[in-house]
Amino acid sequence: MLQNRQKVFRAATIVFMTTDAERASAVAFARQNCALENITPSDKALAGARNHLEHAISVDEIASSVENPSVADSIFFNTIALGERGWKTSGDLDELREIHRHVFDGVFDDAGIIRTGNTRGKVGRAADPEAFFPANLIETGAANISTELSDKRNLRSLDRDVFVKELAHIYDELGYLHPFIGGNAITLRIFASRLAHDAGWDLDWGKIDAQTYKVAKHSAYEGNTSELESMFRSMIRPANLSRTFLIAGWEQGPAH
Repeated sequence: MLQNRQKVFRAATIVFMTTDAERASAVAFARQNCALENITPSDKALAGARNHLEHAISVDEIASSVENPSVADSIFFNTIALGERGWKTSGDLDELREIHRHVFDGVFDDAGIIRTGNTRGKVGRAADPEAFFPANLIETGAANISTELSDKRNLRSLDRDVFVKELAHIYDELGYLHPFIGGNAITLRIFASRLAHDAGWDLDWGKIDAQTYKVAKHSAYEGNTSELESMFRSMIRPANLSRTFLIAGWEQGPAH
């Protein structure tokens, strides 16, 4: 459901990116979040991002720096813009929709809209190993996950091993929820990064590659979250609460 139009969203949101290092973090995370889905921005898109890092162009001008940007370029641009502007956080389906709407604005014509159809003829992991949560129960399922997070104080004040286990569980549940037709994994990584940071931990997505992520997610889908736990364990460190939480490499500068 791709649209011909390509644009970067311009809605007013909370701005939290202020330093050069944080700007670099937004760009690096956007590139890695795409890479984990085997999405590759064009050389011109990457050049536009470099110009943005050098203060030659604003975040609003990155998209216009590429004539007829590809779908990959638009996702890359939109993710940078989201990283620099921020979004309304609520820890529930509304937050997932907010992230999805901004990242896929101009890419999917249903950006931010919950799917209304099931992913396969049968539904449920037991009935069909390739099916996701029933579409007519997505809002109920999301509410249950949000309540679970609230009951667990949004995973705050947990020891490292306990946090990893709980994060893997919630991540798996949200992955199975699969609220959108497409773009769920990209959206979920952003949500999980924000959730982890607010709970006292930062996730470095630069530590893993697409195959590692795929194996961990598939294993969790089949009922074994140990690979997902191992993946998160290799990625986390105590959060720097004064800095951005969208991270793809600790070496990005003094912000980390």
